[in-house]
Formats: sequence, structure tokens, C-alpha cells
Amino acid sequence: MQAFQVAQDGHPARLTDIPRPRPAPGEVLLRIEACGVNFADLLMQEGRYQDTPPAPFTLGLEVAGVVEETGAGVSGIGAGDRVAVFAGAGGMAEYGCFPAARCLPLPAQMPFEEAAAFQVAYGTSHLALFHRAGLKPGERVLVLGAAGGVGLSAVELAAQAGAEVVAVARGPRRLEVARAAGATHLLDAETEDLAAALKALGGVDVVYDPVGGDQFRAALRACRPEARMIVIGFASGKVPQIPANILLVKNVSVIGLYWGGYLRFAPDILTGSLRALLERCEQGRLRPHVSHVLPLERAAEALELLRSRRATGKVVIRPRPEAPPR
Repeated sequence: MQAFQVAQDGHPARLTDIPRPRPAPGEVLLRIEACGVNFADLLMQEGRYQDTPPAPFTLGLEVAGVVEETGAGVSGIGAGDRVAVFAGAGGMAEYGCFPAARCLPLPAQMPFEEAAAFQVAYGTSHLALFHRAGLKPGERVLVLGAAGGVGLSAVELAAQAGAEVVAVARGPRRLEVARAAGATHLLDAETEDLAAALKALGGVDVVYDPVGGDQFRAALRACRPEARMIVIGFASGKVPQIPANILLVKNVSVIGLYWGGYLRFAPDILTGSLRALLERCEQGRLRPHVSHVLPLERAAEALELLRSRRATGKVVIRPRPEAPPR
């Protein structure tokens, strides 16, 4: 089978022929129909992600597909089931073996592309905004990187919860995507004096930040008393140094959120969150935004779409042209 694999640490991934795997006890063999592309894939390729596996390994954190075979001891799931899995790695391939305990059954009408684009983005935003920051209706939420995968889901979830959303993104096209997801205020990261614009609005109660760098510092200056700043990542490449004196004077909290880490210390929180979100998808209340769907042989191009910030929402890899009719 084909897989988009990092053969040596720190070297770019390449499309490679590898043996088709067999499921170990507790695993399922999945015929992968779609794989979401994440910023973490770029970091893994460069050896800079906190959970980078040892080489050789296949990129791809989140997948959706059809169970082909189950390993010993697996119950409650069987061949032919449509599932989504947070894999951590191994998704950019035609087949993969993953823990059965992480498999989530998909709503019948949910396309594989949307299922693969769903878990990391919506799961991160749901835990960040509600489990960690305790977002309340009527609060003002600033979402940095608001047209990206996690940012756009944060806009949508916060708006549906009755918050007033301020979206920051680069350029009118990306800002329009954020507006369609529910943002009330739109600020162009390329042209606005962000701190001044946020202060003109009256400040913010919650900051959702997957960007870091200068935008983090500007957001901190615009925080209201008892604001919560959620650190999601550093897409700018700059990890901000936080001035503790400002936190003290403003009574501001800075909260870290590493979504995948919950699998190690509180997996029930993560899986419970995903099940609740999938129910909302089944009800038609959430619809992942996928801007690009590319075949496996164009996986390098998919990563470049994220690096260059030309994508909005999510980029998805399809290992095969179409899902089989079901």
C-alpha cells in the first residue's frame, strides 16, 4: 500500500510503498477514506512536535474510514463500520491500524471528508472554550487565526454559545469565511493596529490563540479584568514571553490547551467531548469547512497549503478517489 512517510528524522515525507498492516490485539484495521491535515503534521515532519514518533512513521493525525478487520479482544465494532479515529500518526495512507477504543461511529449522513476534518479542530475548540476557559453567553471572545482549522471551529462554537466573536485573519477573503461562521467583528491582521482596534471595542473576555507572537501581545493589552487567554499553538513561529506583572495587575489568566494530551491523563474528557460534538453534527448544527480535498500523491502540496496559509478551514487527503458506495 502507499503511505506518505517520514523515513528519516527531520527529512521531508515522501510517498512510499510499505506492507499493509495487520491489527494487533485491541486494534482495528481501517480502510482510510479521508485524513485531515494539521499544522502538527508540518512540525512532525521537521521533528519539532512534542509527540513526534520515531522514524520511519506516516503523517496524519485524524482519519475517517471503514473497518476492514478487528484484532483480538475487540468488541462493539466490526467490519464495515464507518468510524473516525484520532490516530496521532499514520493517517496519510491507504490503510492503518488504530486502537479500537478511539474509534467513534459516524453519523450515517456525514461525509468522510467532514469526519476527517472534524476531530482536532472542533475537539480543541470545545475543550478550550468550555472545559478550560468556562466561556459564558454574552462574553466577548477574540479568535486569532480565525480562518484556519481550529480558529474557524472556535468562531462557530463560540457564536453558537451566545458569545460575541471578534475574528482576526489575514485579508478580506479569509475574514468573510469567519463572518459566515458567526463572527460579529472582523479585524484584518495585515492592516489593523490590533491592540487599538480591540480597545476601541471595549476589550475582550476570552482570547483563543493558535498564533502567538505579536498577536498574543496585542491581545493581552486589550484584555478586560479577569480575562482568560487560551494558548493553543504558535503558528507564527514565535512563542510569546508572558509579562507576569500584566497578569497580576489585570487579574488575567493564561491557560494552556494541548488537546491530544488528554488521551494520556483524561481520555474520557476528550472522547466525551467528541461524542457530544458528533451529535451536534448529526443534528445539522455543525458543518466542518473544508477548503481543499487532495489525493494522497499531492500530500506535500496539502502541507504547503497550511504552511503558506492559503487554505481556509481544513485541508483533507483522500487516499482513493471516492468512497465505495454504502
